[in-house]
Amino acid sequence: MTGRRLIVEADGGSRGNPGPAGYGAVVRDAATGEVLAERAAALGTTTNNVAEYQGLIAGLRAAAELAPSAVEARLDSKLVVEQLSGRWKVKQPHLQPLAAEAAALVRSLPDVRFTWVPRARNTHADRLANEAMDAAADGREWRQSSTVDSQPKGADRPQETAPSLRTPSWTANRSAPTRMLLLRHGETEYSVQRRFSGRGDPPLTERGLAQAAAAAKRLAQLDVAAVLTSPLSRATATAAAVAAATGTEPVVDDGLIEIDFGEWEGLTAREVRERWPSEVGSWTTADRTAPGGESLDEVARRVRDSRDRAIAAYPGQTVVVVSHVTPIKVLLRMGLDAGPSIMTRLHLDVASLSIVDWYADGPASVWLANDTGHLA
Repeated sequence: MTGRRLIVEADGGSRGNPGPAGYGAVVRDAATGEVLAERAAALGTTTNNVAEYQGLIAGLRAAAELAPSAVEARLDSKLVVEQLSGRWKVKQPHLQPLAAEAAALVRSLPDVRFTWVPRARNTHADRLANEAMDAAADGREWRQSSTVDSQPKGADRPQETAPSLRTPSWTANRSAPTRMLLLRHGETEYSVQRRFSGRGDPPLTERGLAQAAAAAKRLAQLDVAAVLTSPLSRATATAAAVAAATGTEPVVDDGLIEIDFGEWEGLTAREVRERWPSEVGSWTTADRTAPGGESLDEVARRVRDSRDRAIAAYPGQTVVVVSHVTPIKVLLRMGLDAGPSIMTRLHLDVASLSIVDWYADGPASVWLANDTGHLA
């Protein structure tokens, strides 16, 4: 049969990003949900985004063999969907050839459109990708099952269960983590003068802009699914540089804003000690606040919500979080499962990078804290 409308579901993954990778793709009849083709392969060591593009390319090739009248490509990679829809530029050099190959396939097919879907609605392609990675880990090649699921994929069809991912034997976690690259904003006049800088909005200095550019150059080498940022201008300016370098668009999350220092805003520590000698010694206690300000408990609640939103939106992917000292310390504390005293024992330089992996089925892993190697 020719001329039918087809759905291509594609996915790819990497166990480590970069790490052992693979892709999967399934082609369905849009009217009945019948599975017409499956494709999967291991890719050796590469990144999530490379694997996602390879899955789409394989799916489009399989669809082309069926001479469709129209194709809807469904992926849970917002990066690939936005780039091939023409809304985001493909700035990563290693992705440009793959994007060009996918775009050429799109031009050869009639009426292709792209749709982003949550990972829970892309489990068939995800399963194929993991089967290919599992086969490679066992020294085998992936082979298509002798029977394919031809049941219509209607609204009443049960959801498939997402497969577990293999991980090294030294960890009990069996899911691909959401990796957060925690980037403090660049330098401002307040940071130079060591003033309390919360909800005030001093801009980046010239040096701060250079620091943001240096961080962006470092992060451009990675596959980044999203850049999340505090709404304050010193963070959004830093995030804009990173987003431009990684081919993404910055997403403002109000939960990532710095703690509210209330009446202490803009003052030095010495000035605060002189005016509030009794309050300054206890304000770092979780439930205490600067006069008119916000407590660490309140910051922790909103930062936890921001973290949970990011994990839900970008499961198994890498995101950059551009924020401030207090929210980043809160995330590191959560990652370490540490007590409140760690908030006064961590130091974070401007434009420093920290890394936390969040596993859906296990504890977090802190990989890095306060790294400023890119500023050297």
